[in-house]
Amino acid sequence: MPALSQAAAHRKAPLALLERLARLCAVLAGVLLTAITLMTCASLVGRNTTGWTVVGDFELTGAAAGAAIALFMPWCQLRRGHVMVDFFTTRASRATQHRLDRLGAALLAAVMALLAWRSTLGGLNAWRSNAGSMILAFPEWVVFAAMVPPLALTAAIALLQVLRGFGRRPGPA
Repeated sequence: MPALSQAAAHRKAPLALLERLARLCAVLAGVLLTAITLMTCASLVGRNTTGWTVVGDFELTGAAAGAAIALFMPWCQLRRGHVMVDFFTTRASRATQHRLDRLGAALLAAVMALLAWRSTLGGLNAWRSNAGSMILAFPEWVVFAAMVPPLALTAAIALLQVLRGFGRRPGPA
């Protein structure tokens, strides 16, 4: 392998790893949302036919939805799927648009890193205090623990996008 292509492969390696992790997070989020959907359907059908219901279904739904949102974030950032309000920048030069995209990614990286840090502290606090949901006493720290890695991964992806740029700007979906 020529030195140039080895360097290119070495440069792409971190992005490839982050992409695999982001894809894994998105798949886990999809599985989680599918499980909640099936549980909610079973609870509703049971409630309306036999009077049986899944106790604490709304608690589990809330916890799983929070975790799923965080799990979708890395894939969304990798694919540049966040909402972009480019009404004021459509007539700006490509260079200006690129700088603004990088600035947005830098701000997102900072916010995601802050959320990961604060969620870590929140999870540790919930674990120490043995905090749980009202009906099931489902441990709150579990939700925090599920949220921290994808938030940190989103920050890492955004930071890499700031450092390396994005390539060409995606077109309309």
